[in-house]
Amino acid sequence: MAEARKSRRIFFAALLRQLYVLWPIFSGILVVMVGSGIVISRIENWRIGEALYFTFVTGLTIGYGDLTPKHAVARILALLIGFTGIVLTGIVAAVSVQALSEAGRNDGEQKR
Repeated sequence: MAEARKSRRIFFAALLRQLYVLWPIFSGILVVMVGSGIVISRIENWRIGEALYFTFVTGLTIGYGDLTPKHAVARILALLIGFTGIVLTGIVAAVSVQALSEAGRNDGEQKR
């Protein structure tokens, strides 16, 4: 039980270190996504809540289809949101794998 707790602690410490290093990239991606969503809301006359909902549903590539942009510029911005969401998801996955790897290395070293 203590080993599992220590591995979790190592994982979360490594995860936080990775997020600290990559925070400028994360925040830049989020600014692009939210900014694009706000521009889409102005073009499509959506409320801000609808725009944020659309942004994150599109960025996470869920795409329910209940809100769809009608204007060409808004559709291009929706593509931008989708691509930046894919990049964001990839970075989160890479950071998580790196933290798991570090936790596994530290766990293996302690068993020796």
